[in-house]
Parts: sequence; C-alpha cells; structure tokens
Amino acid sequence: MRSFPSDFLLGVATAAYQIEGAVHEDGRKPSIWDVFCHTPGHIENGDNADTACNHYHLWEHDVRLMEELGIEAYRFSVAWPRVIPDGRGQVNQQGLDFYRRLTDALLEAGIRPMITLYHWDLPNALQEAGGWQNRSTADAFAEYADVVLRTFSDVVDLFITLNEPWCATVLGHAFGTHAPGIQDLRAAVAASHHLLLAHGKAVGAFRANARSSAKIGLTNVLTHVAPASDSERDEAAAHRMDGFLNRWFLDPLFRARYPAELEAAGIGAWVQPGDLECIASPLDFLGVNYYQTSIVQDNPNDALLGAAVLPPSGNLTEMGWEVHPEGLQAVLQRVSKDYGPIPIYVTENGAAYPDVVTQGQVHDQNRIEFLSQHLQAVSEARKNGADVRGYFVWSLLDNFEWAKGYTPRFGLVYVDYATQQRIVKDSGIWYRNLIQQREL
Repeated sequence: MRSFPSDFLLGVATAAYQIEGAVHEDGRKPSIWDVFCHTPGHIENGDNADTACNHYHLWEHDVRLMEELGIEAYRFSVAWPRVIPDGRGQVNQQGLDFYRRLTDALLEAGIRPMITLYHWDLPNALQEAGGWQNRSTADAFAEYADVVLRTFSDVVDLFITLNEPWCATVLGHAFGTHAPGIQDLRAAVAASHHLLLAHGKAVGAFRANARSSAKIGLTNVLTHVAPASDSERDEAAAHRMDGFLNRWFLDPLFRARYPAELEAAGIGAWVQPGDLECIASPLDFLGVNYYQTSIVQDNPNDALLGAAVLPPSGNLTEMGWEVHPEGLQAVLQRVSKDYGPIPIYVTENGAAYPDVVTQGQVHDQNRIEFLSQHLQAVSEARKNGADVRGYFVWSLLDNFEWAKGYTPRFGLVYVDYATQQRIVKDSGIWYRNLIQQREL
C-alpha cells in the first residue's frame, strides 16, 4: 500500500492552445501555432485548434468538473497572444480578465491554480521579427511575464515560466514538426539559449514584484536514458544522448553552464556576459514532465550524436511510447541526486489510448493501470529521498494534440468535439477516489 500525505498535490494539467479555441475573439491575435496549423501538411487530418475544446466559453463547466472530481490543483497556461496580442506593447485587458475569472472560480472551488506563462504559443508578430532566434524575444517575454505576475501573484502562488523548452527548441526549430516549423540545428541552438534567457529574466521580474510566499519554477520534459549494453561505446552514446535530451537545459539552470555537447554545437555564439548567471537564478521548484525512456546504443553513422535510440518494445501507448514507470522513478531520483536538493512537481504524466464511448461511458482500464504504476514510481522516488510535492495528470480533457491533431486522447474526461459534450472516463472516477483515499 502506497499513500500520499495531505500536502501532496494531486492535480491535472492543460495548455491554452490545446483547449481554449476562440482564437479570433476578444482581441486575441495569431500565434505561431495558428499559422502552423493553417499551413497544409503540418497537422494530421488537417486539424486545427480554432475551436479545440471550446474551453474559452465552457470554462465554468470545466471548473465544475474538476470540483466534482475533487481535483486539488490545476495547472493551466496563459496565452501570450491573448494577453499581449502583438507580443510587446498594448496589454489586452479582456485577455487578462478571462484568466482572472478562471482563477477566481478555481479558488472558490478549493482548487489551487498553477500558472504556466509559456506553453509554446508565441505571438506570431514576434516570429515575424525573428522569434526565439532573436535575442529581443527574451526581453519581450520578460515584459509579458511581468504583466501576468503583477496581475495574479496576489492570489496564485505557483508559477512556471516555460513548458518544455526542449520541445520548443528541437521539435520547433531543428526537426520542424512543431511550430514555427524550422529545420535548422543552428536556429535551434540559438532558440534554446534565448528561451532560457527569457526564463531567467522572468524569474528576475518575479523576485522583484511577487509576494514572498509565491513560488516560481520551470518545467521541462525529461527522458530516462539508459545504454543498450554495458559496453563503453553504448555508455558513451547514452551519455551524449542524455546531454541532448536532458542536460541541455538542466545544466544551465542549475550549474550556469552548458554541457560539452552544446559547446561543440556552437552555443557560445549566442552567450553574452551575465547570461548564464541570469539563467541560473535560483528556482523554487522544478517541474518534470515524463512520458518515455530511451535505450541508446552507439551508432557511428549518426552525424549528430553518434547514437541511436532503439525502437520501443513491450506495452506501448497510442503515441508509440513504451510504458516504463521505472523511468519516472529514475528521472526523479536523478534530478534530486545530480541537481538537488530541489522541490519537484511532476507537472505532466499521462497516456493516450484509443478510447471508445460505450453506452455513455468510457472504460479505460489501460489508463488507470498506467497512472497507478507511475504514481507508484513517484512514491518510490519519494521514499528514496526525492522531494516530490505533487503530481499532475496530463490531461484533464482530451484535446488538440499538436501535430497529431485530435486522434490521440490523453484526458481523464472524454470530449466529443462535434458536440463539446464531456464524459468522465473510468480513469477520472479512479483518480477522484485516489484523491479521496490518498492510497494506491
């Protein structure tokens, strides 16, 4: 039997672009994802997020759903193009008012808000000026962050600067599978530094203006990396892959330096005096998103890292990711050992499965097993000294899953996109019972 103390937060997470819709309403202007979605060939099935889950209009219903499920904390993101539509300059009060209404309703329902400032929806006006390859975008983000922090730090005490800068960097600027759709390693390296610099500048604004009890951190997706064998070549390849997947962002945050792999990739061309000290401004917590483990072997034919990730095997989610809860335990313990002591929140963890509505119900036992196994991994990591203070299921709702469109379903709540009907899945009922009993 594994139990969680009363101060351990059991929550859910979403992102603005994936659920809000209303992309043309109340002063919001396009983000890079709006442009990316409406460019043919980028999104499976030609999907877009113009409506998504219509949360912008159905937010009261969604808050009631969370209240009925007993959710203790809700991690959501603020859409930069809804608050400062051009990225810099005029603040859109209608945008701020929407998030104030949402936040007030959460507090009234006894649900603790956790605000993410950036979940990939850069105002397109800034992209047209160079986006994250342009150093000035870090200053624009600091200005935007200051607006949000000044508005909400009187009632919200948990803030996240960036969500998964690795994805914004690599998927958006190296592989081109995410917005803004660039395929250029040099662009990715520049973007990564400016994203981290934006984080550091936002932390500075937070320290200057937020109330003393509020906390700020950064969330990144971390992957457990293991060598395919105990050979020196595979272990060296796994170390290089870990630099690419994990240390790229962990080392500058906690050690004020980039790993050797990034130095070789030319990161120094964008680093100015004082940057690393700014990036390494002390955090109050680290958010960890975990979805998969990578088993790595040496591959001399790979020009980038000389490494290859073996195909996943065993029990796979609909995304093709191996279910490996031991990897979550390993990641949490690794962060605590190598970069701690630092409070940690598991800010995303979940699985997509091909859910089907049967007589008004969704029986998703596979998701229940997934969540149970990963929460057991969190419990084991806590027993072994990792200071994990909360767990947020990805996601509250089925939603727009970026380049995959609407096919993958991650939610505890099923969404019929044609009617916007919400159906609590068996996993949602299971999670409600877990929160009440606090035992697995």
